[in-house]
Amino acid sequence: MPDPDSETRLARIPANLRHLHLIGVAGTAMAALAGMLVERGFRVSGSDNQFYEPTASLLRNSRVELKAGFGGGNLSPTPDLVVVGNVVQRVNPEAQALLASTIPYLSMPEALWHFFLKDKNVLMVAGTHGKTTSTAMMAHVLASAGCDPSMLVGGVALDFDSNYRLGDGPHFVIEGDEYDTAFFDKGPKFLHYRAAGTILTAVEFDHADIYRDLDHVKASFRALANQADQSRTFAVCADFPHALDVVKESRARSVTFGLSAGQFRATEIRVGADGAHFDVVGQGKTVAPAMHLPIGGRMNVANALGVFVLLREFGLSVQEIAHGLKSFRSVARRQQVLGEAAGVTVVDDFAHHPTAIRVTLQALGERFPGRRLIAAFEPRSNTARRSVFQREFGDAFAGASRVYLGPVYFKDSDPIPPNERLDTEALVAAIAAHGAATFACTSNDEILERMLADCSAGDIAVFMSNGPFDGLKNRLLEALRGRGDS
Repeated sequence: MPDPDSETRLARIPANLRHLHLIGVAGTAMAALAGMLVERGFRVSGSDNQFYEPTASLLRNSRVELKAGFGGGNLSPTPDLVVVGNVVQRVNPEAQALLASTIPYLSMPEALWHFFLKDKNVLMVAGTHGKTTSTAMMAHVLASAGCDPSMLVGGVALDFDSNYRLGDGPHFVIEGDEYDTAFFDKGPKFLHYRAAGTILTAVEFDHADIYRDLDHVKASFRALANQADQSRTFAVCADFPHALDVVKESRARSVTFGLSAGQFRATEIRVGADGAHFDVVGQGKTVAPAMHLPIGGRMNVANALGVFVLLREFGLSVQEIAHGLKSFRSVARRQQVLGEAAGVTVVDDFAHHPTAIRVTLQALGERFPGRRLIAAFEPRSNTARRSVFQREFGDAFAGASRVYLGPVYFKDSDPIPPNERLDTEALVAAIAAHGAATFACTSNDEILERMLADCSAGDIAVFMSNGPFDGLKNRLLEALRGRGDS
C-alpha cells in the first residue's frame, strides 16, 4: 500500500488553492503534472537545476514560472501547496526550507491522484520495458475510438505532441513507474494510482540504485498485484516468467498475452519497412486478423498485444483497436529517425537496459535490412552505470557492426565506487566476440569523431541513452549535412 502518512498529507491540501510550486519540475512526469495543473487554472511555479529538451520547451509552452537552481528563496512568495519530485533528496536546500516551514506538500503521485485520477477509470502500464510506448499507444487507440481519454506518459507521444493530455472521457491512461515516490515515501509510484486495469509488460532487474536484486524488484510488483481486488484486471505478458509470478496470488482477474506464450498470442508476424503485421489468436481461434502497427520491432508487437487485450476487457471492439493501432505514430526517442544526410540515417533511442538494447537493434535490423548498424551507447541510467549487467551488455549489441561506448556518466547525487562501475574497457572484448568492432571512448567528442570517420552511405547510426547524450545525434547529423554540401 502507499505510504501510511499519505492520507495525512492529502488531508492538508488547502481548500482555496491557487498557487502550486513543484520542486524538481524538469522531470518528465513532473513537467506533465505542471502543464496539467496550469490547464486546470492554477498558478504553477517550478524549480530545477537542469532543464533538458524536450521537457524544457513543454514547460515554457505551458506557462510554468521556472526558477533555475534550488533554494529556499524559491518558496517566496509562499505557495499554497508544494509538490516534491522523486529526484529531490532530503538534503536539497529547497526541501530543507520546505520541511522547516508550515507549507503543506505532496509527492508527485499523490498530487496526480488528488487532482486528476480519483474520479477517473485509471488504465495503467507497468513493467520493466515498453511502458512509455504502450501508454502512448493505449491513449491513442482510445482517442481514435472517440473515448477522449486523459493521459500522462514518460515521453513525448507523437500523436498528441505532448507528454500529457486532459480529456473529458472516463479513462485516464498513465505510465506506472516502479521507481520510488519521494524522499519521504520510498514505496513505488504505481501504488498510488489504484488502476482499474493494468498492463504488466515485463519484470526484470532494473533501478540498481534503489533495488538490491530481482527479488526486491518483484516484491514491488507483487505489492501492486496484491493491492488489487477482484474488480481489477491485469493483462500480463507471459513471455516474462517473473511477470506471471508476481500476479499469481493476486485477487485481480488476470489475462495473459505474449509472442511465445499466453491466452492471447501474436502470430504470423511480419516486420519490415512499413512496420509490423500480425494476427491475434486467442481461445484456439483467430480473434483479430491482419493487424497493422506502423512501428516495427517484435517488442512493439507485444506492446500492441497488451493494449489489445486490456482494451477489449474495457469494452473496445476489435475494429476500434485495429483502427487505432494502424495510425499510431509512436513516442519521441523510440527508434526515432531524426534525419538522413550523406546517405546515413540517424536514429535516436532511449534504450539503456540490455534487453531494450537487444530488441532495439533487432528491430532496426528488420526495418532496414541489409544496412549496417553502427551504435553509440552512453552508460547513463543508474543501472547502466553499474556493473550489474556487465555480462548482459556484452551480448546485447550482437546486432551491431560497430559499437562506440561512451564514458560512464558521473552523478554527484549517486557516486559509484570504481569496483562497482560498468567496465567499458572489459566490455569491448565481450561485444567484439559477437563480431562488432568496438571502441571504449574517453569522451563524447571522441565518439563523434570516430563515427564521422567510420560511417558511410547506407549506414544506420543509432544513439542509445536515457539522457541527452551531449546532443551527439544532432551533431552527427549536422556534420554529415556539411559533408554532403562540400
